[in-house]
Amino acid sequence: MALPYPAIALGSLLLGLLAGILGYTDPYILPWLMIFTASTASMYGLGWGLLAAGVSTILLLLFPGFNIMAAALLLLSSWLAHGIGESLRKAHRQAKALAKSQRFLAEALEALPQAESRQALLESLPKRLAALGAGGHVGVWVPTSQGFRLLASVPPLALEEVPATGVLGRALREAQPVHVPDVRKEPGYIPAPGVHTLSELALPLWERGEVVAVLNLERPNPFAPEEVEGLKRFAQAVSLQLDRLADLEERRLLSELSLRLQSATTLEEAAEKALALLLEAIDLETGTFWEARGARMEALAHQGVEEPSLLQLLREGLPFGQGLAWQVYHTESPLFTARYAEEPQAVPALRALGWRTLAALPIPSPKAPRSRRVLVLGQKEERLWRKAEVELLLLACRTLGLGMERLTEKARHESVNRLFLELLEKPPEELYGRILEEAVRQVPGSEAGSLLVWEEGAYHYKAALGYDLEGLQTVTFSQEAQLLWYGLGAERACQGEPRIMSLEERPLAEISHQTAPPEIIDTAGKAQEIKANLCLPIPYKGEVLAYLNLDNLHDPRAFGEDSLEAARFFAAPLASLLHESRSRKLLEESALTDYLTGLGNRRAFDRFLEEELKRAERYGYPLSLMILDLKGFKAVNDRLGHAVGDLALMKVAETLERERRNGDRLFRWGGDEFAAIFPHTSKKGAVAVALRYAKAIQDLCFNGLCLGVNIGVASYPEDGSTPDELLSAADTRMYEAKARGQVMVA
Repeated sequence: MALPYPAIALGSLLLGLLAGILGYTDPYILPWLMIFTASTASMYGLGWGLLAAGVSTILLLLFPGFNIMAAALLLLSSWLAHGIGESLRKAHRQAKALAKSQRFLAEALEALPQAESRQALLESLPKRLAALGAGGHVGVWVPTSQGFRLLASVPPLALEEVPATGVLGRALREAQPVHVPDVRKEPGYIPAPGVHTLSELALPLWERGEVVAVLNLERPNPFAPEEVEGLKRFAQAVSLQLDRLADLEERRLLSELSLRLQSATTLEEAAEKALALLLEAIDLETGTFWEARGARMEALAHQGVEEPSLLQLLREGLPFGQGLAWQVYHTESPLFTARYAEEPQAVPALRALGWRTLAALPIPSPKAPRSRRVLVLGQKEERLWRKAEVELLLLACRTLGLGMERLTEKARHESVNRLFLELLEKPPEELYGRILEEAVRQVPGSEAGSLLVWEEGAYHYKAALGYDLEGLQTVTFSQEAQLLWYGLGAERACQGEPRIMSLEERPLAEISHQTAPPEIIDTAGKAQEIKANLCLPIPYKGEVLAYLNLDNLHDPRAFGEDSLEAARFFAAPLASLLHESRSRKLLEESALTDYLTGLGNRRAFDRFLEEELKRAERYGYPLSLMILDLKGFKAVNDRLGHAVGDLALMKVAETLERERRNGDRLFRWGGDEFAAIFPHTSKKGAVAVALRYAKAIQDLCFNGLCLGVNIGVASYPEDGSTPDELLSAADTRMYEAKARGQVMVA
C-alpha cells in the first residue's frame, strides 16, 4: 500500500500554521514546516522542495521569533529529502515500468496459442509488442541468402531488406540474443530511416533446431535488464509455439494426404491430389511428379507450369541423366537448392528461365534398387528451405510411397484383367505386341523388350518394342539357345522364374552372339546397347510357351526385386492366356460358323453387326446390311429331297463368296435365309451389290428348278441407329419384296 505523502505534507503545513496561530514560537512551528518541506522534496524533487522551503520561510516570518537558522534548516531538509527520495522515485518508476512491461509480455504470451499458422504467429508479434518499442519500432525479419527480409513491423518501415552485417546478422550467426544498449557504439549498426534509436535488442526465433526469424526491437530509451530477460523468455515461448505449430502441421498434412491417397483410383489421380496439397502446405505454386520409365522421366502430374518450354518438357519427359530428378534417382538422396542455375545437371529450359529454388525428393519404392518416382517442387524466386519444411516433405514422401505402391499393384491387376478381356475377342497374333507393351509399362525399369513364342519347333520373334521386329524375325532360336540366354536352367524356366542380368555382372552382347548372328542381333536387337535384361519364361504344363525379354538401355541397375515381383505377377496369367487363347480361337471359329455352308452363322451376324455399327458411329461412316430369302428353295427341297436341298444351300454360299467384295461379311442367317453386312457402304452402294448377288443366285438351277431371291436392304444412319432398328427395317422390306413379287425393296 502506497504511503500518503501528500496528506502528510498538507497535514504538516496545517499543523505548523495552527501552532503559529495559537501563539507558539519558532521552535514549535519549524518542525512541522520541515516535515512539509521534506515530504514535498521527497515526492516531487528538489525544485518543489525549495519552493516548499520558501513558503515555509515566509510563514515563519509571519510569527514572532524568526531565526535565519530556521531557513537554513528548511533548505537542508529539502536537499536531504530530495537525495533520499530520488532513489525511491527511481525505484518506483522502474518498478512501474517493469510491471507495465511484464503485463504486456503476459498478454502477448497468452495470445500466442491463438495463432493458427507460423506465418500468422510471426506477423502478429510486432503488433503484440508494439508498446515495448514505443518511440522506436518492433519488427520480425526472416533470413535470406543476402541478409534479411522484413516480414512485419510496427510502425511500418520503408526498409524492406538489410544485409547480414548488423545486429540482426550477429544474432543469426551467434544463434543467441544480442542486446546493444547504445547503438552509437555499435560499428555494424544499420539505422532504420525515420526512427530515432538508442538501444537495440535482437532475439532469434527457433523452429526445429534452427533460427527461422529474428525479433528485433529498437527504441530511443534503454532496455532495463528485467525487460531484456523478459523478452528473451518471450522469444523462447514463441520458439516453442513454432515447434508446436510445425508438429500440428505435420499431423494435419499426413492425415489429409492419407485421405487423398485412399480416395484416388489411379497413380495419376493420387499424384495430382498429393501435389496440390503439398504445394499449399509449403506455399509454392509449381511442382511435378516424375516417374522413371526407361530412358525418360515421365510426368505423372504437374501443377503451376505455364511456360511453353516447360510444358513441352513435361510432354516429352526428362531425358536420361538430365535434371535433379535423375540425380535424386541415382543418389537416392533428396536435394534442396536456392541456386538451381549453378547445379551441373540443371535442365536447360529451367536455367534459361532463371529458376532458383528447387527441391527434388525420392518417393520410396519398396524392394526397388532406386526410387522409381521423384517429387520436384520449386519457384523462380530464391528461397531458403527451412528444416521444418524439409522434414515435412520427407515424411510426406514416405506416406506417398506406401499409397502409390497400393495403386501400382491395383494397376497391375487391372492391366492383366484387360488382357484377359482382349484375349476373349482377339487372336493371340494380334495381342503379342499388346502383351509386350503392357509388360514394358508395368515392370519397373523396362524401356524396351521382345516376345519370343514357340511355334513349329522353334522360338520366333512375335513382337518387339524399341527394336527392329522385321529384322529380328529373320532369326529363330532352339530351346537350348534360349536356355543359354536365360541362364538359370530348364527346371527354373519351367517354373516361370524371372531372372535379372546386368552388364556389370555378365557380358550381355557376348551371350547374345552365342545364340544369334551378331550382324542381326547387334543391329536389329541393339545387343551392344543393352545394360540390363529381365528374362521371363512363360510356361504351361511343363512347356515354355514363350520368353518375354525386358531391357534397359541406360542403367545397369534398372531392375530390382520390385521388377521381379511385377514379372512374376504377369507370368502365370500370361501363360494361361496364351494357352487358352489358342483353344478359344478354335472353339469360337466353330461356334460362329455354319457347319453346312462354312459362312458365319446367326450368332456371328449379331456379333459383327454390333461391332461394325459401333465403328460406324465412332468414325462417322455409313453401314448397310441385307437380308436375303431364297425363292423356289422349298420346291427343290420337297421335290428333289433334302440332300439336293443341302447342295443348293452350299451352292448359294459358294456363289455369294465368289461375288463378295473385300470387306463384306456374309452369313447364313437360318434355314434358306442369308444375310450380309456392308461396312463403309451407303444404301445406293448396298443396292448395287445386292442386285449383283441376286443375279448370280438366279442362275442356279437344280433339275429344272431354279432359285430366286427376295432382298431387304437397310442402312445406317437413315434407317436406324441400333442393330434391332436396322434388322427390323431390312426384314420388313424383305417381306414387302416377297409380297410384291419383287427382287428387292430398299
